[in-house]
Amino acid sequence: MAVPVPGHWKEEGAPSESSLHQLSPYIGKLQSTLARELVLQYSSAGELVVDPFSGAGTVPLEALHNNRRAFASDISTYARVLTLGKARAPTCLFQALDQAEAVLQESEHLEPPDLRSVPQWVRQFFHPQTLKEAINFASMCRKPGREFLLSCLLGILHHQRPGFLSFPSSHLVPYLRDKKFPRKEHPELYEYRPLRPRIIAKVERTLRRAPFVSYQKSIEFHKCSVQTLKFPTKFNTVITSPPYMNALDYGRDNRLRLWFIDPSTDWRKQETPISRKSAFKSAIRALARASDAGLTPKGNCVLVVGEESARKGTTHPSQMVVDIFLQTARTLRLRQVLCDDIPDIRRSRRECKDVKREHVLIFQKRQSAR
Repeated sequence: MAVPVPGHWKEEGAPSESSLHQLSPYIGKLQSTLARELVLQYSSAGELVVDPFSGAGTVPLEALHNNRRAFASDISTYARVLTLGKARAPTCLFQALDQAEAVLQESEHLEPPDLRSVPQWVRQFFHPQTLKEAINFASMCRKPGREFLLSCLLGILHHQRPGFLSFPSSHLVPYLRDKKFPRKEHPELYEYRPLRPRIIAKVERTLRRAPFVSYQKSIEFHKCSVQTLKFPTKFNTVITSPPYMNALDYGRDNRLRLWFIDPSTDWRKQETPISRKSAFKSAIRALARASDAGLTPKGNCVLVVGEESARKGTTHPSQMVVDIFLQTARTLRLRQVLCDDIPDIRRSRRECKDVKREHVLIFQKRQSAR
């Protein structure tokens, strides 16, 4: 029977969390305070924490901040950039600003791109000069080791606030708000927005509460599906949140950021969501098999699973997860189920209004196989 999560696990994280968690938005991401409590409760210092659905990199970052090692993966290109951008952030503000200045200068020496080769749906978000600067800067940030700066760019691509680059648009899911902010009534929102001062300000904001510790040797990341992931031979803990079934389209919701990460690939082909029930089950089976084989004795596998309410009733992905684990991972037992109601403020888009509850499933490896 599910019991409510402890009250202090649900405290708002923004005032005290590492500002690296705010590097760039990610739909449906795990709350940092919850991730931190799960890391502290179900793993120990020095242990290896595995997250095969890393998404925004919340769990890997909290694991690293709390003296754990992290092994992460995700099929999303955006998740890869964002997770590594957080985990491999500069170790001091001066280093970050020096790196940003160097990359800005490199990009400013490039030939301006021909915007006729840019898809119309991308062009409609930006003033032409802003778009040219953003395209050249992104091209320089695609080099290995520059994931932090690329994530900074992705974090300010679209919104109506002055610190962002686009015309009036939503913050999380890219769609224009030109009807809400008509050009004739708000001409200042459609003017040229130079990239340089906004990137510098974004770097400073992102690092204002950063630990300034190098995690380069403490994290390993793989961009692949959980079905094809080669898990470590042995690991101590799994803490992960599978994508919400039937609730989110991670490719569509990140399409503008995905284009800047890789303009040559259609965003529809860059993301392969597991929203369908069959794909969801396949991914959970793969995770159950890997946990059964690799978890150390008394190691924990913690899954945060979103439930869904619909007109025809309520579906329970968490029950599917429990059934699959009990059938597939015979060396694991269901230790506890925690319940967390999701307040409206965390349902970041209209289509998520029916994801009203999360279940935290805690499985534990038996001391010895039976």
